[in-house]
Amino acid sequence: MQDRPDSLVILSRNVFPATGTDSFDGFVATRANRIVAVGPRKDADPYVSSATRVFDAGKRTVLPGMTDNHTFFTGWALLSLGCDLSREHDVSSALAALLAYERTLDDGQPLFAHGWNAESFLADDSFDEDAILDATFPDRPVVAFSDGRDCCWMNRAARERYGFTPQECYAEKIWRMMRDYLADPRMRSLYRLYMRMLNSRGITQIKEMAFDDYYGFVDVMEAMEKSDELTVRVSMMSQPVGRPMDLEHGRRMSERLQGPFLSFGGFNRMTDRSIASGMAELKEPYLDRPNCCCGEPVEWDLIESELMEADREGFRYSLHCQGDAAVAHVVGLYERCARGSDGRLLRRHAITDVELSDPKDLVRLGELGGICEVYPQIQSLDRKADLLEMVERKVGLERFGHYWQRRQMWDAGCVVVGDTDLPLMLPSIGESIYCGCGGHFDDGDTARLENMLTVPEMLLSWTANGAYDCCSEDRLGTLEPGKLADIVVLERDVLHADPATVRDVNAVLTVSDGRVVFDRMG
Repeated sequence: MQDRPDSLVILSRNVFPATGTDSFDGFVATRANRIVAVGPRKDADPYVSSATRVFDAGKRTVLPGMTDNHTFFTGWALLSLGCDLSREHDVSSALAALLAYERTLDDGQPLFAHGWNAESFLADDSFDEDAILDATFPDRPVVAFSDGRDCCWMNRAARERYGFTPQECYAEKIWRMMRDYLADPRMRSLYRLYMRMLNSRGITQIKEMAFDDYYGFVDVMEAMEKSDELTVRVSMMSQPVGRPMDLEHGRRMSERLQGPFLSFGGFNRMTDRSIASGMAELKEPYLDRPNCCCGEPVEWDLIESELMEADREGFRYSLHCQGDAAVAHVVGLYERCARGSDGRLLRRHAITDVELSDPKDLVRLGELGGICEVYPQIQSLDRKADLLEMVERKVGLERFGHYWQRRQMWDAGCVVVGDTDLPLMLPSIGESIYCGCGGHFDDGDTARLENMLTVPEMLLSWTANGAYDCCSEDRLGTLEPGKLADIVVLERDVLHADPATVRDVNAVLTVSDGRVVFDRMG
């Protein structure tokens, strides 16, 4: 790490230290990469007089750097990977763009693209787009993703090389392709854009899901750390997809990644999938499939075996669950893991998503000190009527009462943390408050208001609790002297605002490790 020459002072009427105390009119002062003082405004003058930069935030909320605890750079990269087809609305113009981009590639290098306009292409019946792609590129693999990454245009060479289809192009299916695009030298500059986007939203730490051994990209990240390019701290979780959990890889990474920005946390797995798809594991059958509680069996034997091994080795193991039966199953497994004298899990195992859950299981998880990695912004993806129509058809409105139980999680003693499943959503503290405190859907309608978090609790979930989830609470997550200088100023005072009015609020200033990495203070 290079020296940090600045001494910063940030003044605000709403300093939120995330220590369990109320916000106050005060200041935060830094020197090099550490916070040196936090206190009332009357005590700021000695620090202001010696500061290299002073920011007066007015009424804007000042808080610790935030953590997104479930991100996928490999998915975000697909939004801007390779050739840009967003301006091409027919097959012939798209082919011309792909052919022009091909001239920038080495022989045998796969051709990737983004922004494919699937609806426009399917409406164009003058071409057989699949046949012409095969004819134009008979040997070079070509994959073009749609804006939503839910489908893609690909040729036969790509299907044979990567083993997935346009109908099944989600992350766990495209892992073979990651080996090729993560090896592209342009990924380093794309990672800089990724960090810039995160910093612009107040994120200074992430828990990153890295498939298998990350296919050589750890080398790139280490090189970026050594050259002081990283502005987001990364706790890596290996998600096995191409092979079973690799404990030896975990041991190597734990020894290797001990710098200021890179660390290795453990392993992550999917259990079931969404209720909408019929693949969530439920305690009671689906209404539209009365004999079915899960459309696809969960690999519980494998999950149990890996979890127990990881726990014995001292690694964390987080599990992505959506149905209430899956949540109950995971809580039962965690109850068998190593615990301290206080009964809390030693390895800080987590459950991610928790779409539908039984309150009794949340109480059990709370007794373990279990971590719930929730998506506060999830309601932003739907209109209320559309979501309720799906719920009524699949599980019934009575069970909607057990959806997204953040209030019950918090009150049960679970550690509730904010995350996005990025790129499913991009982190936004304003939208988290809008949805997770105000109960709003994309259309502004509301539901389950009894289950909302307060605004201070939401800020804690993204700061102190997020740092706890990354095992970095000794150095991050609160504004206290001695902590690393990761600090965020929001565009507005969110603590005293109506949640309905803050949806678009993000960072206006972000400090990472004592350096200003995003500044729109004006």
